[in-house]
Amino acid sequence: MAARRTVDGSPRTDAAYVLRDGPTPKHAQLREILRELAREELLPGSPVPSERDLAMRYGVSRLTVREAIGQLVAEGLLMRVRGRGTFTTRPRVNSQLHLASFTEDMRSRGMRPETVLLEAAEAVPPASTAEALGLRPDQPAYWLQRLRKADGAPMAVERGWYHAGLVPGLLDHDLTDSIYSLLARSYEVRPERGTQTVLAEGADAETARLLGVRTGSPVLMFRRIATAQGRAIEDMTSWYRGDLYQVTMRLDRDPSGPGHHEQTRPNGPTRRDYPARQPGVRDTGGNR
Repeated sequence: MAARRTVDGSPRTDAAYVLRDGPTPKHAQLREILRELAREELLPGSPVPSERDLAMRYGVSRLTVREAIGQLVAEGLLMRVRGRGTFTTRPRVNSQLHLASFTEDMRSRGMRPETVLLEAAEAVPPASTAEALGLRPDQPAYWLQRLRKADGAPMAVERGWYHAGLVPGLLDHDLTDSIYSLLARSYEVRPERGTQTVLAEGADAETARLLGVRTGSPVLMFRRIATAQGRAIEDMTSWYRGDLYQVTMRLDRDPSGPGHHEQTRPNGPTRRDYPARQPGVRDTGGNR
């Protein structure tokens, strides 16, 4: 292993643990040392030495330590857990927003997907879902709630409705793998298009409990309507952990005019249009 170095590039010895006076502020020197520690020596989820220990080790005040840690928390490299201390974070999964199942998405990144089936029922959906799927107001659909994990860590909660007339008997299948693969394999139904709305919000108590985070923690909420052969098949709402998931979008200027983009809805739905749990679900006997 190469010799570890101080901020100015010189080899680091025990004496170099005392940060140097100079043009680089001490909190910035300490920040870079902690950055290297988090990236090269500590595993994701590992505790970082306490503020008191770091202050003693590097000969600085706890205020200096707090400032250095705060900058790395803001970058997402570290996270503070009240009553427990500071920990390294897991690398965020980066999504490019294409129509793929969670299982396909995670496997493409070399991660191990896992699904916990929380609820499965045949029930009458809310009016907004019935309209999206082209159902009559009293027509039942399949309701699934699943917890999705990547490499063992809770990543997302999915709550979705599926058009029962297009995929009869869906609840009789194994629902812990990719739904899209199941639809293609068992029904020759392949979702090929979708419309998706993305919102940022704080996790409610139930979603936070399932994701293993504190109530109010930032989550990304996706609502997607997917179609197959020109018919809506899925109305899915998902909540992804904000500390583990990020979205990248490729943006092109629309030649039809300034400010025009057919996927932009400045007056579109807000979080109250998508409740965490569907209210008034009437079970029609298809519980699994």
